[in-house]
Amino acid sequence: MTTELSQTIDQAVSDGHLLSSSADNIRHLLASSDLPLYHDSVSELVEQKEWSELNDRFYQTLKFGTGGLRGRSIGKIITSAEQGAPQALDRPEFPCVGTNVVNFYNLTRATAGYVRSLKANNPAGRTSIVIAHDTRHFAVEFAAHVAKVATENGVDVYLFTSPRSTPELSFAVRHLNATGGIVLTASHNPPHDSGFKVYWNDGAQAVEPHASNIVDHVNAAKEGDAPELSPDELGKITEIGEEIDTAYMDTLETLLLDPDAVAQENDLKIVFTNLHGTGGRIAPAMLRRLGFDCATVAEQDIEDGRFPTVDSPNPENAPALAMAVEQAQQEGADLVIATDPDCDRMGVAVRDGDEMKLLTGNQIGSLMGWYRIKTFFDQGILNESNRKNAVLVKTFVTTGLQEVIADSFDIRCVDTLTGFKYIGEKLGKYEKQIPAELRKNYRQMPELETRALRLEHSSFFVFGGEESYGYLGSDVVRDKDGNGAVVMFAELAVYAKSQGFSIAELLDQIYSEYGYFQEQLHSVVMEGAQGAGKIQTLAKSYSINPPQEVDGSKVSEVLDFATQEIQDVEGDTLPKENMLIVKLEDGRSFAVRPSGTEPKIKYYLYGKQLPEAGSSFETSALPQIKEKVGESLKSLWTWLEKDIDVRLG
Repeated sequence: MTTELSQTIDQAVSDGHLLSSSADNIRHLLASSDLPLYHDSVSELVEQKEWSELNDRFYQTLKFGTGGLRGRSIGKIITSAEQGAPQALDRPEFPCVGTNVVNFYNLTRATAGYVRSLKANNPAGRTSIVIAHDTRHFAVEFAAHVAKVATENGVDVYLFTSPRSTPELSFAVRHLNATGGIVLTASHNPPHDSGFKVYWNDGAQAVEPHASNIVDHVNAAKEGDAPELSPDELGKITEIGEEIDTAYMDTLETLLLDPDAVAQENDLKIVFTNLHGTGGRIAPAMLRRLGFDCATVAEQDIEDGRFPTVDSPNPENAPALAMAVEQAQQEGADLVIATDPDCDRMGVAVRDGDEMKLLTGNQIGSLMGWYRIKTFFDQGILNESNRKNAVLVKTFVTTGLQEVIADSFDIRCVDTLTGFKYIGEKLGKYEKQIPAELRKNYRQMPELETRALRLEHSSFFVFGGEESYGYLGSDVVRDKDGNGAVVMFAELAVYAKSQGFSIAELLDQIYSEYGYFQEQLHSVVMEGAQGAGKIQTLAKSYSINPPQEVDGSKVSEVLDFATQEIQDVEGDTLPKENMLIVKLEDGRSFAVRPSGTEPKIKYYLYGKQLPEAGSSFETSALPQIKEKVGESLKSLWTWLEKDIDVRLG
């Protein structure tokens, strides 16, 4: 760092423009490397007095959470050095410079720490990982860099050479008996973001104690501290692709519960869109393989990290499905299905008369969960003698309708903390409960064999999901699976049509029988260094000063997952998490949780109306019930918005 640059930074700190932590991290970065890119980018931002940009990039070292890294790879302001030479898709030549962003600097540290944690846990064997990436900017370069760092640390790499989904990465870890896995993705975040997500040897995201061990190793990793290894000790890269696709698709086909009905009664027309992501690699081919009439949105088939046809590549948002819905209307299709960039989430729009109706994640999960439980009983796979070993797993913030459905079939419903890694953890627990001598070749066994073992000795996972459009129908994959969800929902649509119902009408039948449940999600976005502080202040205020009365109703219970010791229905003590659930005497409730991946704090609102015991609603009464519950949640959010202002002062 030049004397002039150092003095300017000192003065900016003194004047209150630049945080002292930002200044420290700038100095550390520039001292750690002589890359002109680093110096030129910092100098340009300093010269232009872009203090807010510098604070956002440098106020902290990007924290490696329990799942990995996520953040910007392209700054709000792109420096001339970062822009570099013209690139395809109009992206900068280089990812943004900083310590609080996703770039080669942070990926080196994260990869080194992660693979060293794997090696420490696997001292006697050869350590190997699978690496996949989505369609985002720098994804190819990031994957190649991560593979290089891993091999320099003596770890073998199975590298997907073109974009693949997150669930296929999870499948590949198990299929190849790898020690772990990494996927370079930021899910449905904006185009300027990227991420680094890690998996353990069971194909699930790492949980405790492994998660903390990984974090410790990452925090201990230093720039340029790769060990000196002989050529034999270095890791080797094996490129993978179509052979894994084939095995994965074979597994996806086992999700069908009634393949004969799908083959014989299938006249559904489906419009599928991958929203420029990885979903186009498997999902449409899978639907066609099963006999569905599947069209795609040609303009969105293109794998493009700009996601140019949508404001947000998030299948839970109506605008993201607009092109597919328009095509469905033109072609008279029954169903629109969309997946996000890394294809772990799925959203749908279903025909309701002349209109296409967007379903929520809670509604999609409830429909699929109900169908799978019902069909397992109809087929005799579940019965009076083994129902005690059947389980539906969902997160605490997912609709209570799924618990009511599970209870009606007298099967277990388990709530987990937010994050599919906790559902994956449950699947690992159930696998380990099978006697060791019977599960030696568990990963290679056909679905029918593992199902029999789980029903007899452990817990048979019938379905799992979370409100944020993530679903899973078997334990072969240990993360939410957009491809599998496509298969399961398409089968559900075949069933509904065979019964003379639209999916919207089938959902109303479920509401009539089990009760009407409505959920709303509201997010308060607070970006940058200042925003992060506000989010933490707001979240902490609920623990320090929980409400006693909300929107005219007394509080009946407060579950503070950060401070209370809470056990699930299986007696497992839950890890501490920054989340609060407030239940009201009038039956409404809400949850507050800072997002782990985006600069926002989330509010989940819940309302319901149940039929009298032993009875059901007339479907003609549902419109009025829906309106009443909806108005009650609207009133609840109005109250909460005012309370947020008070809590933030």
